[in-house]
Amino acid sequence: MQKTALIVGASGIGGSNLATRLIADGWKVHGLARKPLQNVPGLLPVAADLLDPASLQASLADVAPSNVFITAWMRQATEAENIRVNGLMVRNVLAALAPKKSVRHVALVTGLKHYLGPFEAYASTGTLPETPLREEQPRLAVENFYYEQEDELYAAAKRDGFSWNVHRPHTMIGQAVGNAMNMGTTLAVYASICKETGRPFQWPGSQAQWEGLSDITDARQLASQLEWAADTLAAHNTAFNTVNGDVFRWQWLWGRLADWFGVEAAGFDGTVKPLEQAMAGDAALWQKMAQQHGLIEADLSRLASPWHTDLDLGRPIEVMTDMTRSRKLGFTGYQASEESFTDLFAQLRTQRLIP
Repeated sequence: MQKTALIVGASGIGGSNLATRLIADGWKVHGLARKPLQNVPGLLPVAADLLDPASLQASLADVAPSNVFITAWMRQATEAENIRVNGLMVRNVLAALAPKKSVRHVALVTGLKHYLGPFEAYASTGTLPETPLREEQPRLAVENFYYEQEDELYAAAKRDGFSWNVHRPHTMIGQAVGNAMNMGTTLAVYASICKETGRPFQWPGSQAQWEGLSDITDARQLASQLEWAADTLAAHNTAFNTVNGDVFRWQWLWGRLADWFGVEAAGFDGTVKPLEQAMAGDAALWQKMAQQHGLIEADLSRLASPWHTDLDLGRPIEVMTDMTRSRKLGFTGYQASEESFTDLFAQLRTQRLIP
């Protein structure tokens, strides 16, 4: 019997890569988004507003998935609004599917803010966790929309009788246009601007991040773990960290990324130099570059999210993630992190998103 998936947020980094993997493995895949992707072969697009129950019910009228993968979120001005809006999104989509009684398993993708705190209190003094981060570490004593999403998942699972998983990736690397948290493409755009202008490829973050150990999550690795967990009964009803499986120091990787673009790398020099400030005046330049190089996206804000890259690279501690829980249950996926970036850069160039 063919497995049927509904991917909520199928136009994002995690959702689009998951769709590609599941379709290749023979799943029937519905991709839900406000503006669904139309360029993924085999993906069945579903257009809906997650905050509008009537819209969801109408759009999902003929969709009866066995598996639901929730990879969407909406950034709001405050954490209180993040909690209200993002919790409601999970509640609405699971409520819309409940009468069908088709759902057997639901996976929710959150992230390391589970351990580090929300944007308003991100990695701040008094809330810094012990690393490597482990799934059993308790919730922080601060408001966090990831906790609200989890609680909505747990309540629906109890009501409807499906199994669940929560997946917590680190910074996700993969291709998506219009994504609000996109370090890989942000660095690619920044390096392209540096090459165009002759600027150095300046490290924007903290000394702790520059010198300490780190890891990342390739969107392909996340997709692999999501499918594995859905198909592995022993893995159900728990949370999993999701990273590539290697560690690196940015002081090693930064120069290698610069070399790919043929630009001069500049490392930590004693001060934090936020990327948001460095790129603040580059929108018009990017429009000019797009015209000169025949790029398909001239809106810098749809490619780069420097505010989020600054949060990740400006942390006052090194951050790495323990994968023991899923390894002991049989997940063996691995991805070399340098290749996560260089594969993405090559893809962006092929798709004419960077020169």
